[in-house]
Amino acid sequence: MAAPDNVHSRIIFWLKIILPLTALAILSTLFLFSRQIATEGTLPFAEVDVEDLARDQRLTAPEFSGLTEDGAAISVRATTARPGTDEGVASAEDLVAAYDVPGGLRIDLSAAQGVLDRTGGRMVLTGGVEIVTSSGYRVTTTGLDSALDRTELVSDGAIRAEAPYGTIDAGGMEISHSDAEVDGYVLVFNKGVKLIYEPVN
Repeated sequence: MAAPDNVHSRIIFWLKIILPLTALAILSTLFLFSRQIATEGTLPFAEVDVEDLARDQRLTAPEFSGLTEDGAAISVRATTARPGTDEGVASAEDLVAAYDVPGGLRIDLSAAQGVLDRTGGRMVLTGGVEIVTSSGYRVTTTGLDSALDRTELVSDGAIRAEAPYGTIDAGGMEISHSDAEVDGYVLVFNKGVKLIYEPVN
C-alpha cells in the first residue's frame, strides 16, 4: 500500500500538468469561436469632411472686449465666427454685445448676424437687432452700425421702441456720447417720430 505522501505528491504532479493544458485548451476555443469583427464598417467620425473643415475656418464661442474713448466697457460674444477676406474682419452668428458706460447705464445688443471690423473700429449687426437699455428702453430694428472705439450706435433703418412712457416708431435712432466734457448719453429718435403715450398709472 502506497504511503499517503506518495499519493498526494503524484496528484499534485499530474495537476500541475493537466490544469495548464486545460486552461490553454479553453483559451484556444475562445479564439477559434469568437465573433468575427467587421472591419469594413465606417467609424462615426470618419464621415467628417476634413477638406470642408479646412475651407470653412471658424471659431466657436469667440469673445471680444475693449474700452471706448469715453470709458465704456464693451464686450462681444457669438456662437461662431469666421474670418473675412480683410485682416481684422470677422463675420459672426448669434451675436450678443454689451456697452457698460460710466454712470451705470448698460446697453445690451443681440442679433442673428454681425460683422466685427476691429481694424476699422466698427461692428455692424443684421438679421433683426434688439437693443435693451438699463434705463427702460427696448428697441428693435433690422440693422445697427456701432463703433468699437466710442459709444455710438446708429440704426440702419426704421425702429420700434418700447419706452417707460409708451411706444415709439421712427425712421431711425442714435445713441451717442457727443460731448466729452459733459457726462451722460443721448438717445435720439429721428426721421419721422410717432409716439403713443401711455401714462403710468
